[in-house]
Amino acid sequence: MVRQHEIPAPPGAHKHRRRVGRGDGSGRGSYSGKGRKGQQARKNKQNPGFEGNQLPLVQRAPTLGGFTNHFRREYAIVNLGELDRRAAPDQPVTPDWLFQAGLVKDRKAPVKVLADGALTKPLQVSAHRFSASARQKIQEAGGSAVELPLPKRSA
Repeated sequence: MVRQHEIPAPPGAHKHRRRVGRGDGSGRGSYSGKGRKGQQARKNKQNPGFEGNQLPLVQRAPTLGGFTNHFRREYAIVNLGELDRRAAPDQPVTPDWLFQAGLVKDRKAPVKVLADGALTKPLQVSAHRFSASARQKIQEAGGSAVELPLPKRSA
């Protein structure tokens, strides 16, 4: 029976730290892995980005351009082709109806109607914005495009 104090440690459990500067016989003697003279052979440590009086890479790289427009408005986009498929003729299409129909995901976002797709029936569309071609297609189909005022921005 093996006693607890006789159980050997598994291989690799005790890793000895490297002891430099303990004589040439150790393999890490004389210069102790630091080479000969110079800045790196002495105590000084320079920062990782230091490139020896050369302009560092971080400063040489171009900075990111542009800016973020904090007054940008995100619109919920609806195309005329979707309205033609989902809405009945002469049905009033409002932002609330668009939300209930699943065409708009955010109830609070202002709605913009774009002219992608064909419109074959007259619709009364109320939205916050219309593209010029969408407004023209709605009127050509015999419908009306009513522009709603934009909601106030929340602070």
